[in-house]
Amino acid sequence: MNTDEKFTTLKNSLKQMDRVIIAFSGGVDSTFLLKTASVSDMSKVLAVTGVSASLSQEEYSFAKKMAESFDVDYRTITTEELDNSSYTENSPDRCYHCKKDLFTKLKEIAAEENFPFILDGTNADDARDWRPGSRAAREEGVESPLCDIGFTKKEIRAVSKSLGLPTWNKPATPCLSSRFPYGQKITVEALDRVEKAEAFIKKYGVKELRVRNHSEVARIELLPEDFFKIMDVPARDEVNNYLKSIGFKYVTIDLQGFRSGSGNEVLGMAD
Repeated sequence: MNTDEKFTTLKNSLKQMDRVIIAFSGGVDSTFLLKTASVSDMSKVLAVTGVSASLSQEEYSFAKKMAESFDVDYRTITTEELDNSSYTENSPDRCYHCKKDLFTKLKEIAAEENFPFILDGTNADDARDWRPGSRAAREEGVESPLCDIGFTKKEIRAVSKSLGLPTWNKPATPCLSSRFPYGQKITVEALDRVEKAEAFIKKYGVKELRVRNHSEVARIELLPEDFFKIMDVPARDEVNNYLKSIGFKYVTIDLQGFRSGSGNEVLGMAD
């Protein structure tokens, strides 16, 4: 199928489902899925965002704004992955425990409010990636229509652009826990430090950014063309001083530059 045919198939599939809950993060994929559901003549669409310390305030605000701009019902729920030692110990299957908690809660809502389907935004490219959360989706009966129909990320961005969605060129925005190397314990305090560090650096107009938390070291990943934005004085001193003021002892820039999933490089996996 070409992209137009996939889009038509998606709308028809959603219409047949009629009543769905969509796990909504505000990212490229779930926004596209939610927008499509909102124009597919369905009886009921409920978008749900799981909120915890691993979700930045910026991303939460964006998700809320996006969902409320569509003709759907929207709510947030509190997820409790940070109360689970299997999550905070930060093994390579960390995301499984987060998604398990989210999908279990969505399944309860579905049972109580008569929603036959729970959907997520997994796309066809994700099937070739390291996605331990997909196992939780299978276990809880969550369906992934974008993946089933064969929508790639590139196609989703293209159709999103044609629909006027601001997410069509939005960078990937994984949860804050992705900034921690496997095996390093995740705490609310450390998540808050990473969130503050990234928010501060974004003030300098960088396009894509990760502050990787290596205990006392902040390893900053930027696109190479953005290096100068925080390396020139006074920005360099301001960033260095601020990150040290919130608890980092050393502040470095990764000369390899920004790349998604660099935390998985040591394991030979993609993020």
